[in-house]
Amino acid sequence: MLGEGILKGLAETAKNFAGSYVSKERLTTVEYPEERIPTAENARVFPFLVYDGPDWQAGMRCVACQICEKECPPKCIFIEKSKDKKPDYVGKQQFYPARFDIDVSVCMSCQICVEVCPFEAIKMNTEFELATDDRFGGLLLDREKLARSNEYYHRIHPTEATEVDGRLAEEKAKVEAKAKAAAAAPKPAATGSGAKTAASAETAASPQKVPPAGGKD
Repeated sequence: MLGEGILKGLAETAKNFAGSYVSKERLTTVEYPEERIPTAENARVFPFLVYDGPDWQAGMRCVACQICEKECPPKCIFIEKSKDKKPDYVGKQQFYPARFDIDVSVCMSCQICVEVCPFEAIKMNTEFELATDDRFGGLLLDREKLARSNEYYHRIHPTEATEVDGRLAEEKAKVEAKAKAAAAAPKPAATGSGAKTAASAETAASPQKVPPAGGKD
C-alpha cells in the first residue's frame, strides 16, 4: 500500500506523544540540567589516570612507558619520563611520568590509549561537562587534573574495575609467591675457585702442628 510506511511512523509518534502524559518511560524530553539521564557503564568521553591509595603522586599506576603517546591517532598525549624511580604496586622500581598532558580539544575518545596500556593505568572517564572559556589552557589537562582514584574508577565502571583489580591482585600474588620461593630455596654449594677459597680459609683457621726443637720426634 502506498504510504504505509509513513502511516506507521505517524502512528508511532502519536502513540509516544499520547503516552508521554501517562507514562514517564514514553517521555523522551529530559529537563537538563535539573534532570539527567543515568550514564551508561560503558560510556566513554576522555581519558583519566588511575592511582591507588590516598596519594595521587605516590599511587599513580603509570610508569611513563609512552606506549599510549605513540599509539594515539590524533597525537593529543604528551609524556615526559622521570629521571628517578619509585616502587609500583608489587614493589618493583619503575619510572613515573614527570609530565603527562592530554589536549582534550584534540582527543577523539577512541580509547586506543586504554587498549594498549599494559599497566591498567589509563581509563576512559564519563565526565562530559568540560566547557570553558579558555580554549587552550583550559582544555589541556595535566597529570594532576587527570588523576582519579581507584575508588572513582569503581564508581563509574564497576564491572571493569573489579575485573582489573582481580587481575592485578593475581599478578601481585604470583610475584610474592616467587619471591618467597626464592628466599626459601637452599643456597647452592660453593664450587670451583669459591670452594678452593673456602678450603684455604678452613686450613688457615685450623691449628698447625709444630715439630720439637731437636728436629726429631
